[in-house]
Amino acid sequence: MTTIENTRTLTIAPVAGHIGAEVTGLDLREELTEAQVTELTAALHRHKVLFFRDQEIGHAEQIAFSRRFGAVTPSHPYDDDAPTEHPEILAVDSRLYEKKFGKRKVSYTNKWHTDVSPLVNPPAASILRAEIAPEIGGDTQWTNLVAAYAALPDSLRVFLDGLRAEHRFGGRIPQWEADSDYARKVAAAPLVTEHPVVRVHPVTGERALFVNPGFTTRIIGLTPAQSDALLELLFAEIAHPAYTVRFRWEKGSVAFWDNRATAHLAPGDLAHLDVTRVLYRTTLEGEVPVGVDGEPSRQVAGEKFTGA
Repeated sequence: MTTIENTRTLTIAPVAGHIGAEVTGLDLREELTEAQVTELTAALHRHKVLFFRDQEIGHAEQIAFSRRFGAVTPSHPYDDDAPTEHPEILAVDSRLYEKKFGKRKVSYTNKWHTDVSPLVNPPAASILRAEIAPEIGGDTQWTNLVAAYAALPDSLRVFLDGLRAEHRFGGRIPQWEADSDYARKVAAAPLVTEHPVVRVHPVTGERALFVNPGFTTRIIGLTPAQSDALLELLFAEIAHPAYTVRFRWEKGSVAFWDNRATAHLAPGDLAHLDVTRVLYRTTLEGEVPVGVDGEPSRQVAGEKFTGA
């Protein structure tokens, strides 16, 4: 039986079997109490992604809300389009992508990914709010990487626990044209890290698969054929519908997810439509992932990404 958690001011109601909960009873324009921060943090760790509706907030309020849960980073390692007065804000704006990537897109990538996992310290969490949502389509999906790992056979989990994988910004097939400004920017300052295939959550102690088709390029120590076969198996597991939740955006919708235990999928159903989709993201500074063996990730190229 589903449990709905209540405090004096908010309700947290699960929306899918393995992931996701909707939060009501909060106005994010107002400062959170310590009790609310504690309750939301616990809910985030339990449900992996929290959804809020009808929030009339702007950049400043979004940043203030984000700061209650950790240090807010600059918008993105490669972003130079942040609103000048709010460098913490990443614009997920379909109107910008053709100029940036050299082709028409409605999001950075429509592959499953964990935000900026090629960093040696990927974001701990992300907060995304909708400013302009199309009337049809444009949904985002999230998947629970803890549940995906737990469902694997024991023998496969033991094998994966000892592996490392390379995460590279751009992944195996970059999402931009080779002669675009973005391609030159990434080539000049690559981000590459070797992460554990299974990371241990620094708060809950849960084990989660930590690979994604958006950024993971190969398994260290395997042949290319072996690596590709294993990654395809794991990519299929994390995308299994049983572990996912789908969110329909409306103006004022906000999603807050634990980037250490989830991957998400931007929409792939809008490229043929003449629509505009604008969302704004903030990210919280993350830790260096640690594997089951206690060994941390190894930075190959790039620097830690820190906030204030």
